[in-house]
Order: sequence, then C-alpha cells, then structure tokens
Amino acid sequence: MAHSPSKFQDDLADKLQRKDALIGVVGLGYVGLPLVETFVDAGFRTIGFDVDAQKTEQLSQGESYIRHIASEWIAQAVTAGLFQATSNMQRLGEVDAILICVPTPLTESRDPDLSHVKATVIQITKALRPGQLIVLESTTYPGTTRTVICPLLEESGLSIGQDVFVAYSPEREDPGNRTFSARSIPKVVGGLNDVSRDLAVKLYEQAVVKTVPVSSCEVAEACKILENTYRSVNIAMVNELKMLLDRIGIDVWEVIDAAKTKPFGFQAFYPGPGLGGHCIPIDPFYLSWVARQHEMTTRFIELAGEINTQMPQYVVSRVTQALNNVGKPVHGSRITILGIAYKKDIDDPRESPSFRLMELLQNKGALLSYNDPHIPVLPTMRNYRVPRLASEELTETFLGAQDCVLIATEHTAYDWDFIVQHSSLVIDTRNATSKICKQREKIYKA
Repeated sequence: MAHSPSKFQDDLADKLQRKDALIGVVGLGYVGLPLVETFVDAGFRTIGFDVDAQKTEQLSQGESYIRHIASEWIAQAVTAGLFQATSNMQRLGEVDAILICVPTPLTESRDPDLSHVKATVIQITKALRPGQLIVLESTTYPGTTRTVICPLLEESGLSIGQDVFVAYSPEREDPGNRTFSARSIPKVVGGLNDVSRDLAVKLYEQAVVKTVPVSSCEVAEACKILENTYRSVNIAMVNELKMLLDRIGIDVWEVIDAAKTKPFGFQAFYPGPGLGGHCIPIDPFYLSWVARQHEMTTRFIELAGEINTQMPQYVVSRVTQALNNVGKPVHGSRITILGIAYKKDIDDPRESPSFRLMELLQNKGALLSYNDPHIPVLPTMRNYRVPRLASEELTETFLGAQDCVLIATEHTAYDWDFIVQHSSLVIDTRNATSKICKQREKIYKA
C-alpha cells in the first residue's frame, strides 16, 4: 500500500527527531567533511560521497586530508560505524537526507558554473525515493534551487514537496576559525515549500547551535551572497585606500587601528594581496550575473571585484619598485613566497592570491620558491600555471640567498624576527612585520 505524502513527511520527521535518519553528504572537501563531523558528533550515522575515489579510500582508512579534521576522529567514526565514505553514487538511495556541498566556481567569462551541482543532482535523481530530503549548501545565485535543482529532480517522476523535500541552507564554514565551527554557526534554512523548510530545520536543529528559518529558498540563497558581497566591497575599499595612503606616505594599518577604537559605526576590514577562498572572490560575480539576467548592472559590486582582482598586480609593482631601489631587476631575481594558503594557519589553497602572484612574477622572469608550513607541495591549480615546487625550509642560508622574500600569508608559525634578520629584502602584504623594530629599512609594505 502506497504511503500518502503526509506519511512520508511524518516518517522523515520522526527519523530526524530520533536521530535514526541516515545522513548523506555529497562533496567531502572543506565544507562537506566538517559537516559530516558535525552530524556524527550529534549522534547521526553518515555516508560521505565524493567522485574522487582516492579521497574516499583515504577516509575509509581513517586518514584525514584536511588539517582541522583529525585523522584520529575519522578513524574513530569509521570504526564505530558512524561514518562511511564512498564514490558509489548508487548508494544515494540509502540515505534519508542528502546535503550537497560541491564546488560552484565561475566560468572563464565569470558566469556561474553549476556543472558540479547539476551532475550531482542527476546522480541523486537516479537513486531518488519517496521520503528523502535534499538540501543544497553550495553557494549559488537566488533561484538556483527552484529553477535548476527541482526540474532535474522532477525527472524521477516523484512530486517535489510531497514525495521528496527540497531546501537550501548556505554553508558558512570558515576554515581555521577556532571560535566558530560548523556546529556553532547558525544555519539559515529556506525550503521549496513550508514542509520542506520545516523538515530541513528539524534536521539541522539536531546538530547546530541555532537554525534561522526564512520564507523561501531564494531568501536563503540571497543571504549568502549578501554576506560575502558585504565583505568583498569593504575589503575593496580598504585595498583602494591602502594604495592611496601608500602613495602619500601614510600607513593604512595604523589608520585602521586608530579607526577601530570607535565603539560604534565602524567595523575593521584589512587589505591584502588579493582575495582568496572559494566564496568572497566568486560570490559577488554570481550576483552580477543575476543582475544582467534582469537587465540591470551592479556597478558598485563589479568595481569592488575589479579592485580586489587587481591587487596581485599592485603587489608585484611594489616588488619591482623595491628591487629597483637596490639595483636589481625582477628578471633573474630569486623571490620566495611565504604562504600559499589563502589565509593564515590553514591548509586551504583555493583561489589563493599567492598563485596569481607567482604567475605574474614568473612571467617577469623571477626565479621562484615558496614556504608554507601547511602546504608541503604546491598543488596543481586549474586556473593558474605555476611551477611544481616543494616548500623550502627557512634556514639562514636559504633566506640569505633570496633577493626578495614576499609575505603573502601571515602564518603564526613564522618567526618574523628571524625572517627579517636573515633576508636582504622583505615585501610585507599583511602587516606581519609591524612589531619588528630592527632592520626596518629592509621592509617594504605592499
């Protein structure tokens, strides 16, 4: 006897409440794997799906490839039967809730690239059964869940919102942030209909500190775009201010420190060599794309994107100027980059400005090397042509042999006194050397 739609809803709600639901996470990267950890720690059984069989095999053996997810935890979860990892997408039919955490990059023309999301949903559709909840977590433009995801799921013949349930809840993962983990960050949740939203809320409220229901998927999608566009625009403002203040001989970092003493009306944002990570360099362009579809332009947002994108060129111009001041051209100079990860104390290189810096310097004939205590071998990047290098040890001899040391990421592990003492020239894009008192003539801000 076939279940009524309300029966599917009630059964799933009961499973979620009792934590008997089997949770599936598709995409086991910097968003998906912490999400697995969150649900396992909350008492749910989970299956992690990834097209990379090497990743799933590594996880199955109890080994982590993400620095802030301990291998010991992975091994314990696998041994306890709370976590399995697989590249077999046919097993999607086994789980009760499917959380999609796959990449949403940009095309070369800076349009949204939903190929990973679409491929995942097609696999889900092949295994879809009544009573499942599908939640997209990947950052995307407003309307994606309703106009892209749902039509693909409907090809299963099941009724969306009655037989199966669809929601959107944007990921808010912040790698390296010890204050906020996936479980301690509130989850915004929007559903295709009220039933879908309420089921998704019931799912997340079992595992995270707080849920924030909103009226639709579109609101939840726009929420994530707003969060990251806000950051992009403000970072662009201080990047532009840095270039201006550099020209007139004022330290932008000191200006920011002074301004943030105001107890209201000001939030400090900091300049850098460019934007990194999967979200902030990409999300504003999703919004610009939506605007074009509605015959509008987002000039303010696009200008911010242009400023942030140009920051590596500005840094390289400062490197060129600093080397010229000591009678050296960039061509043939030995330049080492400190920090490949896009922010300090993490092992995440996604969209890191360090790759663009290396590409620009390599094009000028520089002899490149790098050090990053969290990235022992330079990974291959889809959008950048950079040499295959291994992280160099920062010895006195190595630093002394470099014509220029370029600080791109201010990892806590770095001994700035040692680095400045044994280097002939230091370009600091992160204000990492602000407390160095001796030999400041070697240091150039960029």
